Amino acid sequence: MNQSPPRIAPIGVVSVLVFLFFLVSFGNARDVPAFGPDTAPISSSENGFFPASPAYAASPPIVKAIIVERRHHFHKELLVAIILTSIAIAMIILSTTCAWILWRKSHENPYLKDKQSSEIAPRGITLAPILSKFNSFKMVRKGLVAMFEYSSLESSTNKFCESNLLGVGGFGCVYKAEFEGGLLGAVKKLAGGSVDCEREFENELDLLGRIRHPNIISLLGYCLHEETRLIVYELMEKGSLDTQLHGPSHGSALSWHIRMKIALDTARGLEYLHEHCNPPIIHRDLKSSNILLDSDFHAKISDFGLAVVGGNQNKATLKLSGTLGYVAPEYLLDGKLTEKSDVYAFGVVLLELLMGRKPVEKMAPSQCQSIVTWAMPQLTDRSKLPSIIDPVIRNTMDPKHLYQVAAVAVLCVQPEPSYRPLITDVLHSLVPLVPIELGGTLRLADQSPRKIERNATH
Repeated sequence: MNQSPPRIAPIGVVSVLVFLFFLVSFGNARDVPAFGPDTAPISSSENGFFPASPAYAASPPIVKAIIVERRHHFHKELLVAIILTSIAIAMIILSTTCAWILWRKSHENPYLKDKQSSEIAPRGITLAPILSKFNSFKMVRKGLVAMFEYSSLESSTNKFCESNLLGVGGFGCVYKAEFEGGLLGAVKKLAGGSVDCEREFENELDLLGRIRHPNIISLLGYCLHEETRLIVYELMEKGSLDTQLHGPSHGSALSWHIRMKIALDTARGLEYLHEHCNPPIIHRDLKSSNILLDSDFHAKISDFGLAVVGGNQNKATLKLSGTLGYVAPEYLLDGKLTEKSDVYAFGVVLLELLMGRKPVEKMAPSQCQSIVTWAMPQLTDRSKLPSIIDPVIRNTMDPKHLYQVAAVAVLCVQPEPSYRPLITDVLHSLVPLVPIELGGTLRLADQSPRKIERNATH
């Protein structure tokens, strides 16, 4: 391809015109007589100016003064012309250099650019280079989310076999995936087609593609296959808090300190969303099934399909969504959504950890009772509080710590949002109750880290 030479910028053209103007002006000044038609001409020699005829000697003194003055004026004009000419030349050189640099940048190798753009374009990629970085969670970089091939996800989940099913959500199922090299992941398969499903899919990709925090689930990639939408996450080996508390084990693997660690991890994740994201993020669907646990019971918040970015929301601009038992009263009744709505849901999770009960339980075929309504009268009574604690952890904690956690839970589930604490205040209240070995500041004189770990697994 032929490339045209650089063109002088408009400022260079102007500079040339200015330069020519001053040259012409200077030439005209040299041609004009110094004194008019009746004045004798002045010639020059190497010794300076002198009269060309004897008439000059006979000139009166005032004529001589005029001659000297006009000679100085001529020198000044010459100096100004030289200065302006130098400036014009400098401007020509500068503008030409700038035009050349711009031309070089605009005519870089187009084939290289096309190659680079094609490398970062969204397309299916093989799993090996992505999953090789599974442990460092660097799958998502600079806002770019990896796109997986459907055939790869299908083979890694054994064609989405029921034996690989990890959980069921509102819009689809989550499957365990084993990739080449033995690396594990979790694949959420959404049954696409509905507007709500599509919105949640895009919302989760957008938010998790930008969020980086130890207590927020890591997004590894996604896949589009006809009407189906799939999202790939890191695998959390212990499943959800809901499964641990209300599943077959009924919380037997969760000691008091492990439960406090889970609460602390969740509070840290919420604090990041509320205080460190700009604008803040309201999760809007915090619950025990959306708190996932790894092999060390390290908790991470998941499922950001309903999350909202921004400040206060109202029902005029936001569709009412959430899970019964976790939805704050002001949001349920008036549609008012703030960060305090997440604090309410956190308080419900804290009550689950304390009592081992579900957020809503059936009292009769047509009657349900929430854990908040049932527990509130007893949480504030120190004589009754120990009796409603989960039998798995009853009498295994310092009573002062139990009363403190109960007080935090009571504040979090207050009907009036202004009475609820900020999640940062909740976080500071929980840190002293968690052993140092588990991420808090509590020093245990009678328990070693090994004993704490043993209590968490038995």
